[in-house]
Amino acid sequence: MEMTRTMPNDGHYKRLHLDVCIDERTPRHGISELLKKLRPEWKPEDIQFKAFTEGITNQLMGCYVGSMAEDPVVLVRVYGQRTELFLDREKELEMFQVLHTHGCGPELFCSFSNGICYEFIRGVVLDDTLLRQPSVYRLIATEMGKIHSIKCGEMGNGTPVTPVLWSRLSQFLNLVQSSDAPQQQRSSAHVETPNLTVIITEMEELKTLLTHTNSPVVLCHNDLLTKNVIYNKEEGTVKFIDYEYADFNYQAYDIGNHFNEFAGIDNVDSSLYPSRELQFDWLSAYLESFKSCNAVDSTVSREEVLELYVQVCKFSLVAHLFWCLWALLQAKHSTIDFDFKRYAMARFNYYFEKKQEFFGMRLPQFLQEPRAGHTDL
Repeated sequence: MEMTRTMPNDGHYKRLHLDVCIDERTPRHGISELLKKLRPEWKPEDIQFKAFTEGITNQLMGCYVGSMAEDPVVLVRVYGQRTELFLDREKELEMFQVLHTHGCGPELFCSFSNGICYEFIRGVVLDDTLLRQPSVYRLIATEMGKIHSIKCGEMGNGTPVTPVLWSRLSQFLNLVQSSDAPQQQRSSAHVETPNLTVIITEMEELKTLLTHTNSPVVLCHNDLLTKNVIYNKEEGTVKFIDYEYADFNYQAYDIGNHFNEFAGIDNVDSSLYPSRELQFDWLSAYLESFKSCNAVDSTVSREEVLELYVQVCKFSLVAHLFWCLWALLQAKHSTIDFDFKRYAMARFNYYFEKKQEFFGMRLPQFLQEPRAGHTDL
């Protein structure tokens, strides 16, 4: 097994790469080969494995000797089938390095032919109850503000940044339209499929609307569902994990996408979308963090919160179409036991429900309202 070190052209980081390919159907043998090089002090007979089943893109396995609660754990992620079609794995590795350098993510131990190994972050993944606790969601808002403040120059290049949103949407749409792969996933009987012609029309309408919305382009996570947030109660911290979609994008998109995820995945329930009061409080904490990290006065005005609120509502719409197309593509290729077609239809319906409320939203209508919601507003 060959070990190599790779380095990008800017010379900012090195990465260990192991020439191993893990069979997703029988992963333990390949993982054991990885650990011989990555953790040679571990005796093979002592290594324990824990499969994490929350993910719907990849397989994830925790490896440790002793106690998972107390001893070091190596996470091994095996990429899902054909995900290289729509995910830039080199970009993901770059994001790992950047976010870890800024204290926002775990250490990347190595890459291998069809996956990565990285540090286990201690804590619990969020659930619906934690997600709505002010002490927790303010931590999430603060952490997102910190990540959004990482500048392009800190990533080792000085090239202008552009939002990844529209190119990714086009990529997903092209892959869904061109893919002739047989559907891998069984779906619930009689599940209706979203109409691609309608999706294209809606995408074009949203692009016209949103490109004229003054949302800054910042470094975004782009996939902040509850299972990608780790909460450590003892330390009073949250950390974001899984950077497959991390890239520069619209600030309001990242926040709006996170708010959408309040509705869940297994059974999407749009009634769980956060209340305006919760959003105002969340956005106030976010703006304090974002402004502080950018070395400006962190005082947040009511007008700033309301302006961001309107932008977030609008950008939350396009996130539904993004994940709808993603699910249609996954339905063709993924071997993970999840009803992707059903999820695609749920997000498609969620989009139209929220479009009626958000599409024509304007800031003046909120400026004229009495101060409601968060008391500071």
